[in-house]
Amino acid sequence: FKHRKQERETEKKKTMTPATKENHFRAENTQLMLSYQKGQITLQQYKVLLFSLYEIYKALEEELDRNSSHPAVAPIYFPQELARLELLESDLEYFFGQDWEKRVIVPAATQRYKQRLRKIGQENPELLVAHAYTRYLGDLSGGQVLGKITQKSLGLSSKEGLSFFSFPGVSSPNRFKQLYRSRMNSVELTEEEKAAVLEEAVEAFELNIQVREQDSGLEVKTDQSRSDVGAARFTASPVLQLAVGLCVALATVGAAMYGM
Repeated sequence: FKHRKQERETEKKKTMTPATKENHFRAENTQLMLSYQKGQITLQQYKVLLFSLYEIYKALEEELDRNSSHPAVAPIYFPQELARLELLESDLEYFFGQDWEKRVIVPAATQRYKQRLRKIGQENPELLVAHAYTRYLGDLSGGQVLGKITQKSLGLSSKEGLSFFSFPGVSSPNRFKQLYRSRMNSVELTEEEKAAVLEEAVEAFELNIQVREQDSGLEVKTDQSRSDVGAARFTASPVLQLAVGLCVALATVGAAMYGM
């Protein structure tokens, strides 16, 4: 029985490999991530990114909150350590002022992502696991690096406007990621549910890629008080470019490594 189980696990990993490799490549080559790899993220790109992240995390965290007692969600429910929504609101207020909510733009790709999260939250809460893992562990792994690139690229003198990249509730990212993975492995799912979670992980990658691709072509009216931000530019070192690539890998293929 154990041997058959190992064969099934191996087969699932083989099935996932082509899709995740393709998604990984596409994710690395969106205009947004290429800008990050070059160390040349613009204020325009960052503002649109914040809007999309706000809408995505609003849907994700509200659905996680609503399903916090679900047997598949409860083990990976860490609102104090991982919640992003209030931090994103702080960043949006910094760039757009107190009336930032009136300026929120929801691109079509972001709308699709948001609708998907709402749908599975209502119909198949166990699938939220794939999105939570992909988003939170990707951001936790790459937050410090991407935050520094954003700060230098935009010429920001302080951490204001960069709250999203910080995890004040996590003292040791590496230890927390180990805890999170162990909690994921403790989730009891049927074989059918496990396969569905893996499929949803691929869907999560695709939705994230579509958001990045569409965000690159949008424009947001700039608050005059912040219009001077972004004058600074710097060239990312090869080591930093490699680090960004690793962050992308963690954010786009991490969930496929979940030991089902």
